[in-house]
Amino acid sequence: MELFSNLFVGFEHAISGWNLLYCLVGVTIGMLVGVMPGLGPTAGTAILIPLTFGLDPMSAIIMLSGIFYGAMYGGTITSVLINTPGEAASVITCLDGHQMAKQGRAGVALGVAGIGSFIGGTAAIIGLAFVGPPLAHFALRFGPPEFFALMMAGLLMLIGLMGRSLVKGMIAAIIGLLLSLIGMDPVSASIRFTFDQMELLNGLDFVAIAMGLFGISEILLNAENAMKVDKPPKVKGLFPNKEEWAPTMKAIGRGTGLGFILGLIPGANAVIASLMSYSLEKKMAKDPTRFGKGAIEGVAGPETANNAYSGAALIPLFTLGIPSSPTVAVILGAFILHGLTPGPQLFQNNPDFVWGVIASMFIGNLILLFMNLPMAGMWAKIALVPYKLLFPIILIISILGVYSVNNSLWDVGVMFMFGIIGYFMKKLDIPIAATVLTFVLGALIETSLLQSLAMSEGSLMIFFERPISAVLMIVALVVLAGSIISVVKKKRGMLASDVEM
Repeated sequence: MELFSNLFVGFEHAISGWNLLYCLVGVTIGMLVGVMPGLGPTAGTAILIPLTFGLDPMSAIIMLSGIFYGAMYGGTITSVLINTPGEAASVITCLDGHQMAKQGRAGVALGVAGIGSFIGGTAAIIGLAFVGPPLAHFALRFGPPEFFALMMAGLLMLIGLMGRSLVKGMIAAIIGLLLSLIGMDPVSASIRFTFDQMELLNGLDFVAIAMGLFGISEILLNAENAMKVDKPPKVKGLFPNKEEWAPTMKAIGRGTGLGFILGLIPGANAVIASLMSYSLEKKMAKDPTRFGKGAIEGVAGPETANNAYSGAALIPLFTLGIPSSPTVAVILGAFILHGLTPGPQLFQNNPDFVWGVIASMFIGNLILLFMNLPMAGMWAKIALVPYKLLFPIILIISILGVYSVNNSLWDVGVMFMFGIIGYFMKKLDIPIAATVLTFVLGALIETSLLQSLAMSEGSLMIFFERPISAVLMIVALVVLAGSIISVVKKKRGMLASDVEM
């Protein structure tokens, strides 16, 4: 009963004042971001953080969360209609979704994707409402050693899962940690790595770094190859045939469960959720040869999984203060900018905020369902906007946005510098997400480590003497060992194949 009482209060906040409008604005911008190839939810959220300055914290997070899960919906439309994924998680949808469009069933593909996205997203939000409070209550037992062990486990999972190379993942993580050391020591307040620059006393600005690494780098990459897309086909008939409902709903059910579980794991992302769902559906199918030729389960499963993932990915953020994906790391940065500290105390200290945001997600998913099914053709036309018009607009928004944070041209320069760095990182296949996550968590990791060592008088055994931190540290070490073993096996296999040649 307490849960329903909290949700009722949350809906009161979500539909009152400006919050409903900001929810609508957020999901609409998210759809635009998802439809436009080359942006994606992470870049879109980072670029638009400055729009939330001056807003109430609840309105700001409602809007940014709407951009996050709205982009998951938007990417589907262009994948199906013009074979151009709006964001990375929708790449797999091109395989069967566009084939269905060629067969005159674009409406059915979009209808199934919209229904699956709504069910997966709503189920994940229900999971957040049910799992969040008890998990946050359990996390109240966490002290500095437990938080340090948790963050280390999460970061090592991230490094192990992102990118093709463990070494490159480590390089990206170390870069983020080094960047987080610039400025004042969080414990002793001593000055570090500022090189006598007054602008660096408070460290590098998160918004400038995020907008550079994700936004400007994407502009540079996409400017290399301006894609041309064909006119989208007309959308007719949104629902599958009677005999297709059973396999479709089974695929949606499996996608919901898989996406929700992956959303809880640091380092997993919507792309992994979509790929694993597609692989699962292909294995479960009686005739796997249908996949790639217009199999309806190949659309329903992955689209459900990536939306279930996006809702579940907020659970570690709300309850533990740990971002499980790059976009959630950007949202964590927005939390901090608005004076909020996500974690175990959030449900106790800011219950109205938490339940207002959760309730807004229910409303946002319902809005997106109506925006997707009857209006899919209109959204697809937005993808036809020429790049020569689109990217200057994004660039101007980025410059104005990052300047407005501190009214500083220094931050604009930092953004462009990290835009160039991000461009080369992407060219070299170095995972930018690991850099951003470690930058965001760097101060928290350092603070919890120093506090833990102060408690133990300098002994590292404190991390193995407390049950929760010991389990988490063992998980972290197992993940690291597993990643190293897989890298060694891969190299041995490559050497063996070279010898055979």
